Amino acid sequence: RREPDQVIEGIGIPEIDSEGRVLQADFDEFRLINAYFPNSQREHTRLGYKIDFCNAMLEHVEALRKKGRHVVLCGDFNIAHREIDLRNPKENVNNAGFLPEERAWLDQFERAGYVDTFRNFTKDPGHYTWWSYRPGVRARNIGWRLDYFWVNAEFRDRLVSARHQPEVMGSDHCPVVLDLR
Repeated sequence: RREPDQVIEGIGIPEIDSEGRVLQADFDEFRLINAYFPNSQREHTRLGYKIDFCNAMLEHVEALRKKGRHVVLCGDFNIAHREIDLRNPKENVNNAGFLPEERAWLDQFERAGYVDTFRNFTKDPGHYTWWSYRPGVRARNIGWRLDYFWVNAEFRDRLVSARHQPEVMGSDHCPVVLDLR
């Protein structure tokens, strides 16, 4: 493991950076961006802010890519991308984290040339990274996949594995791991 060449807080947009949601680390071959995407909230009161955040992030990573940088974007996106990414999709279609607008942004992100590293390796359902603290929910694996590693498509050949560690307790989320060559 190496120390990053540089660590950068935020993405240079005061409205976003004021919440301390983004930390970037530069390495020779790529920029690692760790982000905690906003939650849309129960009544969708922050959906507009969340979509603004998502769009700003896409602009940011695209600017890096245009400069020839590879990008690894990770963190809690607070979005379950597809029906396979949560246990009860039909019941949650109008809930924050599975709203059509949120999912459409991840579709747009993918079309822009970014790879969901976990789904690059694992196509089957039942893999989640977040569970409610309600009793028995995690034991019955009634969860959502909200935590991701995405890379720009040109960096895909560096992927070795991507996995979750649901056995690691202590949070309502579990660790996600990306191995690169």
